[in-house]
Amino acid sequence: MRNISLIVIFILTACASQTLRNNSGNSLKPYITATPNLASTPDIVIPATALPSSTPFMYTIKAGDTFSQLAEQFRISQDALKAANPDISPNSMAIGTKLLIPSGTSTSANAATLTPVPVPVTQTVCHPSVDHGLWCFALIHNDTANILENVSAQITLLDENNSAIASATAYLPLDMIPPNSSLPVYVFFPNTASSANIQVQVLSAIQLDNKNSHYLPATLNNSVAQINWNGLTAQLRGQIALPAESTAVTQVDVAAVAYDKNGRVVGVRRWEGGAIQPGGSISFNFVVSSLGSAIDTVSFVVQAK
Repeated sequence: MRNISLIVIFILTACASQTLRNNSGNSLKPYITATPNLASTPDIVIPATALPSSTPFMYTIKAGDTFSQLAEQFRISQDALKAANPDISPNSMAIGTKLLIPSGTSTSANAATLTPVPVPVTQTVCHPSVDHGLWCFALIHNDTANILENVSAQITLLDENNSAIASATAYLPLDMIPPNSSLPVYVFFPNTASSANIQVQVLSAIQLDNKNSHYLPATLNNSVAQINWNGLTAQLRGQIALPAESTAVTQVDVAAVAYDKNGRVVGVRRWEGGAIQPGGSISFNFVVSSLGSAIDTVSFVVQAK
């Protein structure tokens, strides 16, 4: 049976969702959906607590943000912020741009609603690429009742002697993880042996107060994942709706996470949409591909701001 799970911000929906298998001309049969059961793996390093909020983390530019205002908010110099983001022009930061906030910072007056929290890592897996690299995923579960933002983790590859051969910071496909939900952080290692072991350490995770969150409620409707006959791709489509009582959305994004029959992450894809007016909706249609074995389940997370 093919399964699909739907996850939305603030609201868990039971919309008409389907996972379909294309069997070379045979009729496509929908199935009731469920969330995969993901087991922990023994090669994960899970810190007792997340590192403090002064740890470097990624910030997503929102409407009204300026370079000087962000430097003041995080109590760092503009020179330090520029040095950490040499490819970003302070005078032309588009909404959605990722800005690295370097270490040695502290939050502003809004810190009362930003609390570093422990974050459990429930799974690690790497898949070799055709160009002799490795795509590595660490599935992070938000077991709180609040949104987690600015989640990042250090993924380190070890040889047979447990010596580090490569290390990089991995990020989510979205800016946050909804309550009681999971999303993977991921990173690509070029020219890396597929026999390497993997270790993961969470670097940052900030808990938001849902009452003061800048994320807006959105729901997924009529979502369908049509898995190809060989399981290597899945065509995804559906609608994102905004309640009439909500304020307008300037940007909406959907993350699709593909799992194999053993519950391992085999692929992830982010779809970026535009604005939605209160009571309106927008359609999405995109493809997620497997980097490993056949896709068995696809889960969605929607983010609206």
